[in-house]
Amino acid sequence: MGAVRFLSRKGRRRGRRADPLGSGPHPTDVEAAARRFLLLGVLPLWVVPGLADWWMHRRTGIERTSGTKESAVHAVMMTEAGVPVVIGLLARVNPLVLTTMGAAAVAHGATALYDVSLATGEREIRPVEQHIHSFLEVLPLTALAFTACLHPDEVRSTLRGGPRPQDWRLLPKERPLPAAYLAGLAGVIGLGVVAPYAEELRRCLRARAKG
Repeated sequence: MGAVRFLSRKGRRRGRRADPLGSGPHPTDVEAAARRFLLLGVLPLWVVPGLADWWMHRRTGIERTSGTKESAVHAVMMTEAGVPVVIGLLARVNPLVLTTMGAAAVAHGATALYDVSLATGEREIRPVEQHIHSFLEVLPLTALAFTACLHPDEVRSTLRGGPRPQDWRLLPKERPLPAAYLAGLAGVIGLGVVAPYAEELRRCLRARAKG
């Protein structure tokens, strides 16, 4: 029995080393899988429809039509999506973080609606681009849903109004995510989102300067 307990403890330690993205000292298989899907699937793949949307803007000549106005709205939407992502990656999930994520998701949806109404009549919005927008609109809600499922106690605390003092403070994670993962995700977002949309805004500003 002693040997079995030793091997069991050894296996758990090996599992923790193999899954640095796991939550807590003894994450369940479902919890670990959900966390990996959120961190290694949902967040990095968010770049794909964002990059596709940028390409559709380029194909339909955004700099010659809706121009800087629409491109600036895209920057606002990136901020609405980026701020809760950064907070969720670095801070301990509590009612403040969950409330921020929820408010940002609602604001992102409202801004996306304004974006489409602004572009309609100014440039061609093809069916493919409309389908891309559906992915971009649902992904913030998907990330919020996964985060809520992984932190049910904090969701209940949020619904009760956050009675604890630490509920409304930004606190560092007890188990920070690996620096290599954070650096890799930052690189993916920088190359796949920030750089293309900065190029779009620069293109629009240059076209406006030329009249």
